[in-house]
Amino acid sequence: MKQYKNFIDGKSIDSSSGRTFENRNPADWDEVVGVFPKSNIDDLNKAIDAAKKAYPKWRSVPWPKRSEIMRRAAEIMIERKEEAARLMTREMGKVIKETRGDYQEGIDTALYAGAEGRKYYGYTLPSELPNKTCQTRRDPLGVWGLITPWNFPVAIPTWKIFPCLTSGNTAIIKPATDTPASVGELAIVLQEAGLPNGVLNVVYGGGSEIGEGLLNSPDIVGVSFTGSSDIGKRIGEVCGKTLKRCSLELGGKNGQVVLRDADLELALEGAIWGAFGTTGQRCTATSRLIIEAPVYDKFIEMLKARVEKLKLGNGLNEDADVGPLVNEAQRESIHSYVEIGLKQGARLLTGGAIYDEGECKKGWFYKPTVFADVTPDMRIAQEEIFGPVLSVIKAKDFDDALRILNGTVYGLSSSIYTNDLNKAHKAIEMTETGIVYINAPTIGAECHLPFGGMKETGNGHREGGWTAYEIFTEIKTIYIDYSGALQKAQIDTWNQ
Repeated sequence: MKQYKNFIDGKSIDSSSGRTFENRNPADWDEVVGVFPKSNIDDLNKAIDAAKKAYPKWRSVPWPKRSEIMRRAAEIMIERKEEAARLMTREMGKVIKETRGDYQEGIDTALYAGAEGRKYYGYTLPSELPNKTCQTRRDPLGVWGLITPWNFPVAIPTWKIFPCLTSGNTAIIKPATDTPASVGELAIVLQEAGLPNGVLNVVYGGGSEIGEGLLNSPDIVGVSFTGSSDIGKRIGEVCGKTLKRCSLELGGKNGQVVLRDADLELALEGAIWGAFGTTGQRCTATSRLIIEAPVYDKFIEMLKARVEKLKLGNGLNEDADVGPLVNEAQRESIHSYVEIGLKQGARLLTGGAIYDEGECKKGWFYKPTVFADVTPDMRIAQEEIFGPVLSVIKAKDFDDALRILNGTVYGLSSSIYTNDLNKAHKAIEMTETGIVYINAPTIGAECHLPFGGMKETGNGHREGGWTAYEIFTEIKTIYIDYSGALQKAQIDTWNQ
């Protein structure tokens, strides 16, 4: 067990509150991973002051020099990958092969930032007047508040930290209280890589104090949040009152469509990985499986047999397929949705119960669950469950499948399995989601591409790739007139 402190201005600092909270292993609740300060507004203000002080000097560091620090951070992360992955598994439970992938996503994001500083560009455009040039550049905004979830303890924080800092901003990050250690260790990596004091500050604590403090601070220029749509709406409302920049990556109710001509074995593997990877605790998880009628009965038989072979266990065991839910409240929420599905008439195909056998007795395990004969209007087909529950819906044909797919308030990720090129392209055009997969599951984002969704999944920003840098910078348009005379655009007409 490790005692953590807030990381402010390059130093580990005790909270002035004197309060603490424990971070426990969801696979073995007896194990305390770490003890963390339950910070208050005074702690947050210290971090904001440090970030404000560091900002003028940090923004003046050239882009390539800032990106060199990110590249060095990537090199340190590569050395510590296995150690960090094991810590992540102990923090949030997902199996070790997945936390290795989570950390690799962070490494990839750092490497991308290491190159971005040498190529990030503006535009040079012609002027309508002679002896005049026009161009744009992107500049940082100031001090940012970053609020991250527990399901990707390293990948999502790096999606925010690296573009935010590489762009010349400074930041305060509030990690999720279920997975605070991974962010704390990442801050140490950046310090070792040469990040100046005060550029990145970590303040642990709850949303009601630290999260709200970030939203309401006049010194915070923007907030980047990943989490539920309900909390995202609250953040958008508060930020809107002071016109803070606000980036929201929110919920999902992602569907995988399987058409009659699909490779059913491939579609099956995609559904298993999409629905039960990370124990279903992904915003991109496959929570709806929409199957065309001619192959419906065959496919659900295949699905049931495959799901029942999944092995639950401590994520540190290499042979475990599915780890625990992150905490007891999450497991209770999952079970309540199972009961709702039964009451509304869905047919329980498999699962639907707490699992507490063998090594799983001390953790928050739940059997992978599949409902068949779900109708599109049922709550389990409409609401984000965020757990290992898959709702299977029968579609009459391709058009009906697309109607069902688009029939939720969310629009993050979608998937379609088909060997019909025309239908694949029609699906790409017609799906109301920010991410579309063809013959692949709904999960599997890559760090150099935009990530985000439509409708209640977000507010239009895209994390990942070059688009993340657009969130954390402001466009500046520049006119340079070297004519030596007053020229009046749209009034003066140039004549040869």
